[in-house]
Amino acid sequence: MASTSTSSIPLRRSARKASFSSSSPAKNTFQKTLRFSFSSWSSKVICVKSSSSSFKYNEGVVDEEIDKIRRLQNGSDVRGVALEGEKGRTVDLTPPAVEAIAESFGEWVIKALEKERGRPVEDVRVSLGKDPRISGASLSVAVFAGLARAGCLVFDMGLATTPACFMSTLLPPFAYDASIMMTASHLPYTRNGLKFFTKKGGLTSPEVEQICDKAARKYANRLTKVSTMLKSPPKKVDFISAYAKHLREIIKERVNHPVHYDTPLKGFQIIVNAGNGSGGFFTWDVLDKLGADTFGSLHLNPDGMFPNHIPNPEDKTAMALTRAAVLENSADLGIVFDTDVDRSGVVDNKGNPINGDKLIALMSAIVLKEHPGATIVTDARTSMALTRFITDRGGHHCLYRVGYRNVIDKGVQLNEDGIETHLMMETSGHGALKENYFLDDGAYMVVKIIIEMVCMKLSGSDEGIGSLIKDLDEPLESIELRMSIISEPKYAKARGTEAIEVFRSYVEEGQLEGWELDSCGDCWVSEGCLVDSNDSPAAIDAHMYRCRTVKI
Repeated sequence: MASTSTSSIPLRRSARKASFSSSSPAKNTFQKTLRFSFSSWSSKVICVKSSSSSFKYNEGVVDEEIDKIRRLQNGSDVRGVALEGEKGRTVDLTPPAVEAIAESFGEWVIKALEKERGRPVEDVRVSLGKDPRISGASLSVAVFAGLARAGCLVFDMGLATTPACFMSTLLPPFAYDASIMMTASHLPYTRNGLKFFTKKGGLTSPEVEQICDKAARKYANRLTKVSTMLKSPPKKVDFISAYAKHLREIIKERVNHPVHYDTPLKGFQIIVNAGNGSGGFFTWDVLDKLGADTFGSLHLNPDGMFPNHIPNPEDKTAMALTRAAVLENSADLGIVFDTDVDRSGVVDNKGNPINGDKLIALMSAIVLKEHPGATIVTDARTSMALTRFITDRGGHHCLYRVGYRNVIDKGVQLNEDGIETHLMMETSGHGALKENYFLDDGAYMVVKIIIEMVCMKLSGSDEGIGSLIKDLDEPLESIELRMSIISEPKYAKARGTEAIEVFRSYVEEGQLEGWELDSCGDCWVSEGCLVDSNDSPAAIDAHMYRCRTVKI
């Protein structure tokens, strides 16, 4: 079956250049002359079933049911359609599929621990947290069943955030061996997914691929309803309170307020927009307890239908509502979380939205004050203005592959190579700090910003945090080109790669007047830059190149 995918190539123009008008010859030339041609692929899929309804498979035989599970992998996560109601999509993240994936993850954790310790292990403890999606209840049962089938002890954290799930593997007295977060981030209520953690951090794409491959074979051999009989029910635990206390202590210690140590946010009004996701806890369990005034906060109660707007710091509605609340209440700061709180954006006291490049610049300004000369890793979609902003402050800007795991893993690698790298951040809002276990944690990012805001006030400054990025140039025009790719899902990646390579050659040959490849070179696109709209979507990626104007 053919599928349609779109490849997104961000083209940013320098703030010092004039923008194209609608009648610009350069723009018209681009529209008329940009042509791609592709070679074609052909394939045959062979399915073999035995009389006993089990599935036989080898390297030359690919079964459709196995492919369904494998295609649920989305980089280092698992994502799929959990509920009917999305046009053109069928439900593929079913309880049996989730049970098989959870069982395979449990077995993977046990095997990894046995290899690490050099002996058999018992009582392997795994926690599960979830966002408020309405499919969470039924899929949680599947996770519990799969983990129990693998021989793990299961702990139910209930409503949680992605960063909290990871921290549940570290903070005593919990310190679980592994954790799963059930979420589909900012995607519609019909979607759901799984994110996997051990004490070492989030699993990599190859590790998740291995787990999904094993789960696919389990699923194909089983094809039954999800198990409902558990040897022992999961133990309910309240980890989010411990996680909130952890964040409060960080703020108190680092602000070290000379008058009211325990309530360092007294006198500050902070608006939180949780988007009816998992982030409401930050208001009543962190900010309120530290003395902040949170009157005017929005959409704090969890609602898996997300009735007000998509919980996403990149969402224009979310930012507009938060901006209006900040201005109406004369607040010092506005905060926007995504569903599972691994991303965030902010609004300054003047109502200016700070996300994308601006949020990276803000975090870079804070980090470079603490660690002069450090390297900042971002994805290649960032602007040349951000590069100047970082280098003007003595930092080094490393551009890398799109995809938050790619950016974080690059930062880990640079540190291992002796290059001091403290911030890894993607334009989507995913940001990780070396000081916080290289974890992309939207709440921790906000904690850093709040600490800086309070310290600025204590030092006598009346300017808000927006003043830290007042000299960041903005592109006069930012363009996204979306190209349709007609292909079977398994070949979409190759098609996308070829499209971007043709585009690279097109620019290098000077056929697009006024544009050249930026020195960042080639990178990778993933995590939504290619979107497969087929009924059975595949995780795909492709090369991309950052371009800039050099003349008009």
